[in-house]
Amino acid sequence: MPTVFRYDGYRFYFYSNEHLPEHIHIENGDGYARVVLETLEVTDSYNFKSKELKQIVKLVKEHKNKIEGAWYEYFKK
Repeated sequence: MPTVFRYDGYRFYFYSNEHLPEHIHIENGDGYARVVLETLEVTDSYNFKSKELKQIVKLVKEHKNKIEGAWYEYFKK
């Protein structure tokens, strides 16, 4: 599972056998979320409060270029 970056206890990562649409997985403690990069939609989550999910989406938006670059580098080899 390639980790793209970590921020304030959150880990942003891909699974090595990902599928479309392009998305990122996020975990922190026992919390988990998945965010689609194009729409910034949270498509799956558990154990995160709505305030945390808003922060996660904000972080994905701020690091979108980095995440997309990592996606293409890893999966388009």
